[in-house]
Amino acid sequence: MPYRPVSGHPAELSATEAAALIRNGSLTSEALVSACLDQIAATDQEIKAWEHILPEKALRDAQDCDRAIASGEETGPLCGVPVGIKDIIDVAGYPTEHGSPIFTGHRPSRDARLVERLRAAGAVILGKTVTTEIAFLHPAKTRNPHDLMRTPGGSSSGSAAAVAAYQVPLSLGSQTNGSVIRPAAFCGVYGFKPTRGSIPVDGVLQTSKTLDQVGCFARSVEDVALVASVLSGQNMGWHGSPRLETTPKLAYLDMPFADRLSDDAKAQFDALVAALGSSCKRMPAPRFISTVINAQRSVHLYEINLHLGDRLRRNPELVSSTLKPLLSEGEAISDADYHAALAALSEAAPEFENLFSDVDAVISPSTTGTAPLASSGTGDPIFCTAWTAAGMPALTLPLLTGADGLPLGVQLAAPAGRDRHLLHLAQQLTDLLDQPNIRIGNFY
Repeated sequence: MPYRPVSGHPAELSATEAAALIRNGSLTSEALVSACLDQIAATDQEIKAWEHILPEKALRDAQDCDRAIASGEETGPLCGVPVGIKDIIDVAGYPTEHGSPIFTGHRPSRDARLVERLRAAGAVILGKTVTTEIAFLHPAKTRNPHDLMRTPGGSSSGSAAAVAAYQVPLSLGSQTNGSVIRPAAFCGVYGFKPTRGSIPVDGVLQTSKTLDQVGCFARSVEDVALVASVLSGQNMGWHGSPRLETTPKLAYLDMPFADRLSDDAKAQFDALVAALGSSCKRMPAPRFISTVINAQRSVHLYEINLHLGDRLRRNPELVSSTLKPLLSEGEAISDADYHAALAALSEAAPEFENLFSDVDAVISPSTTGTAPLASSGTGDPIFCTAWTAAGMPALTLPLLTGADGLPLGVQLAAPAGRDRHLLHLAQQLTDLLDQPNIRIGNFY
């Protein structure tokens, strides 16, 4: 990673490590935030991950955390840890412009509820990260830290790139199709989309009332569990809980869109499934998966028109050439077809339950390959769509490397409500694949 700081630099710390050092007085929040700001100053002219930063405010907040710790006050689990916030999530005192000139200058008067939870846990809001236009498909200015000619993915482009470039240890994003999993995979970090409804979306741009979900980016499973616990109000960690004694039972589905996989990705995942042996059964994807994917598209496009269509059409000169045809497609979806798509998603729920009746999680590619050139778009979200539509938790792990040397993510999806178990499985899988007797080709 060309943007990794020198060993021992505070910006290199994970969130869990930083929080522990700040609590015991070995590190100050001010020093950590200063280190992150220095890393941004040194790297962001090329990466372009940040939309709005208020350095003085972030440093003042960090100093407040340090004073609280020094005086012996009770502090939260993220006390002093900086976090980046996708620029569709309201933060009081910052613009929230949704990646569109239509919303230039919009300044919310209060924090989104999930930002309130971060602050209550002691987190320091470092700034707002770049999003694609209204969290959809038109590429933003951000570049992939692994190769500046490549896309970081979207729509949470800046959030993924900032964590990958060691500009911040944690960041937030959102997912309506593949907007957390895809950029995390392309940038080689962990990306987690919890069960739909487990994290409040008040104060987050609504593009689809049915599908919108909030997620997070980090550099370890442990960090994901830390921030997800704060955001959801549920304990997502596993410290103090019994270790999973059995090997995880995984399924790899041969999806109907598997022909979209690059040859390299296909070979890598064939090797991964073989390496997992009896713990992973390979099976054809059930037919309802295609129905769910088609329904997701109809619901997404109809609802983005419902929530934002009028505002966007009043300013056609400010709408991208990528978004305009998608708005037209959504406008053409009838009420009857929309309700049929909603019904299809609802009817698929017991099918998903049956799919997981004898497996802990489905393992799959996170994307169709490594990050494509930025000029070609933000990448294909197809391997994320079904899990998002079902509202199930999904996590991408940076476990593989493509033949081109770029990260290739491994995705795990589990039944709704099994978030903590999924994170525990992810750590167990990481430990399993890290054993010297396991060979799966290009292990990341």
